[in-house]
Amino acid sequence: MKKTFTYLFLSFLSLTVVAQQKNVKPDSRLADLDAVLNKVLKDQKVAGFAVAVTEGDKIIYSKGFGYRDVEGKKPVTPNTLFAIGSSSKAFTSALLGLLEKDGKLSLDGKATTYLPQLRFFNDNMNSQITVRDMMCHRTGLSRYDYSWYLFNTPNRDSILQRVKYMEPNAGLREKWQYNNYMFLAQGMIAEKITGKTWEQNIKEKFFIPLEMTRSNTSIYDMQKDADASLPYTLEKDSIIKKMDYYDISGMGPAGSINSSVNEMAHWLQLWTSGGRYHGKEILPPSYIEQAATAQMVMGGGLPGEFKDIYSASYGLGWMISSYRGHYLVEHGGNIDGFSANAAFFPSDDIGIVVLSNQNVSAVPGLVRNTIADRILNLNKTDWNAEQNKKKDEAMKKKKAEKPEAEAEQVLNTKPSHPAKSYVGFYENPIAGTIDVSQRADSLFAAFGKERVFLKHYHYDVFEARDIDKKGKIDTATSSFRINFSSGTDGKIAGVSLPLDGKQVVFAFRPKEVALTKEMLEKYTGDYNLGKTAVKVYLKDKVLFVSISGQPDYETIAIGADTFQIKTLIGYSLKFELKGYQAESLTFKQPNGNFKAIRKK
Repeated sequence: MKKTFTYLFLSFLSLTVVAQQKNVKPDSRLADLDAVLNKVLKDQKVAGFAVAVTEGDKIIYSKGFGYRDVEGKKPVTPNTLFAIGSSSKAFTSALLGLLEKDGKLSLDGKATTYLPQLRFFNDNMNSQITVRDMMCHRTGLSRYDYSWYLFNTPNRDSILQRVKYMEPNAGLREKWQYNNYMFLAQGMIAEKITGKTWEQNIKEKFFIPLEMTRSNTSIYDMQKDADASLPYTLEKDSIIKKMDYYDISGMGPAGSINSSVNEMAHWLQLWTSGGRYHGKEILPPSYIEQAATAQMVMGGGLPGEFKDIYSASYGLGWMISSYRGHYLVEHGGNIDGFSANAAFFPSDDIGIVVLSNQNVSAVPGLVRNTIADRILNLNKTDWNAEQNKKKDEAMKKKKAEKPEAEAEQVLNTKPSHPAKSYVGFYENPIAGTIDVSQRADSLFAAFGKERVFLKHYHYDVFEARDIDKKGKIDTATSSFRINFSSGTDGKIAGVSLPLDGKQVVFAFRPKEVALTKEMLEKYTGDYNLGKTAVKVYLKDKVLFVSISGQPDYETIAIGADTFQIKTLIGYSLKFELKGYQAESLTFKQPNGNFKAIRKK
């Protein structure tokens, strides 16, 4: 599903490159770096980015490029705040490293012991998954990112409850699979043990001792800062377009830190100095060693196009590889409008952080490599040119695939039901609720924060087309399609969406109809279902049905004298009226319809 935002048209040639430098003595190894990074800014059409390089206890390079506010022409500085996304993960895992040092947990202890409300798909997972398993993404769970990203909430307990419905697709410790929920759980373990919020722990354990005075964990606090960047994306390969900030507070421990390159430099110095900052121990050296050492193989690590770049492992909140003969520890980050990379070379005492206000950008990685080549005195690779080549190849591939994508549509087909039959709620316990509504003959859907127009594609398949803030519907064809399905009774039963590489099914629930107590009273009374007694009664303006020998069932009014039984999928009641009172009701069930007559 493609996002829509108000277009901001710019001629990129008019985007003046701005560089701000802290009082840092120039390093001869980085003599050409300004010119190279200015070209990156231009070629990659970035709103802005900032860079800091550390060596030992010194910051040897610190600059901002481009704009933190394009429209206002406000430049990026080394103190500009950016959302760092998943580069936050190493902070969260480090909290647990401190708790282990204090004897309050073991990284190899059972996760559910420390967080009782955490429950996995089966008892085997509950009894065997350790804290370390969550820290290095080897629980057997795939990403499930759609369920927190599309169906967002600030309530961490609510998000955590979704984990028990997530079916593993691999055995425990069998396969590395990135999962943000496992970092949410780590943050909640720290909350449980300390009695403080994750946000308080991060501030007290890291921000304060590392002199990260302007870093924060709230997108709302970031927006109040006088030197904060705005989020941007790149559309049609050339248009820099402002985005909305994304509130990731519910999933905060997985990626809600906001910081500047100057302050993130302090974080990297901690890691290259064995856990010390200004001579004071902040993290135990034993944890530093564990976190920056391979704990789980990520995937194939053979050299590819570049023969001196290989290996791919995960530590504790860090990714580990070999970069041209040097041990590299790093983690990227992406959240709406921002991309980041924090990296250090422990054997070389070097740290590099790149923060950008461009959505899903390759810039942090290519800038990191560009700097590493120079600071480590390696043969220089033009990483900017390599990225340009990748973009050209991707564009050619996209153009080649377009005719094939259009050919799969079956023309001259119609939906199987009238528009009103699709209206309702569609629910999935891992994700949330999709609200499908009707306006005239058109269907619309709300996916959490997203609002889309459902354009008929073929049969019961609809395209999800974006709607901007002014209510304008995107006319471009969308590749994000949803498929409605029917039950054996012919009625709409659910909808499936392509999320995280698989079809996810949401079950249909009719929308409730608000009825007054007086309106509900016409259905109440005693009925006979053959020889079985049935009683319909009101309790707090809710209609209940009681069947002899069974529990009482709460119902939901869904219109046309019809009520759904709340706890039973596929079961409903249809009342037949004579005048102002029901004279019979029909139980509609998967195994048939059964009529009950009101007692005289």
